[in-house]
Amino acid sequence: MAASPSTRPPRHPRKANGPAPETRFDRRLGEILDHATEVFCEKGYEGASMRDLSRASGVSLSGLYYYFESKERLLYLIQKHTFTTILDKLKTRLEGVADPEQRIRIFILNHLEYFLVNQQGMKVLSHEDEALKNGPSSEIAAIKRTYYRTCIGLMDDLKRAQGLDFNSRTAVMSLFGMINWIYTWYSPRVDGSAQELAQRMGDIFLTGVTAGSSGLSTGKTFLTCHPDPERSRRGGICSFRR
Repeated sequence: MAASPSTRPPRHPRKANGPAPETRFDRRLGEILDHATEVFCEKGYEGASMRDLSRASGVSLSGLYYYFESKERLLYLIQKHTFTTILDKLKTRLEGVADPEQRIRIFILNHLEYFLVNQQGMKVLSHEDEALKNGPSSEIAAIKRTYYRTCIGLMDDLKRAQGLDFNSRTAVMSLFGMINWIYTWYSPRVDGSAQELAQRMGDIFLTGVTAGSSGLSTGKTFLTCHPDPERSRRGGICSFRR
């Protein structure tokens, strides 16, 4: 069997100060991943077969196995590409920004911008959270933990800067509850652009954590609602176990 994409030798030497040039192989691989995302979104990971993926992509079964040895490999690459892309964009956007509230708003906008453009990918990631096994699962979990810890760090920075007292984990998981399930209700006509939605969600979230922190000393009770209580039990895209 041919080497998988992650182990295949590069077709072109990498430049010293830039990324390796995209090859025809890379472009075709990306197209297949896009088609696989559509199929997994429509039929679910368990319900999809390699033949379904072959028909959707227009690639023969033998050609498909040239790129991937299994549909699990496809799901792994979809998840890895998604999370590494989001993390890379986030790190770039956070550079040079010192204000803690603004950094949290950047996190929200970065997440929404990506997933409003890639809503099928978001659905696949949300519903196939536990489909990967063994090594691939551990690698994706490590990337997701990095994303989660980045957000925890943003909450801790906000608490220190403003003298607030709230549980960072609860705040982070509540935020993910707001932003992970937008594909179930988002309408561009009603809800506006990613920037507009991020502004409103940022206002609601930041008002909540700051007012909630003050409420601890006043005895006030604040209610936080999740858009999908049954799915929120698993944590959606960012699910973590101790």
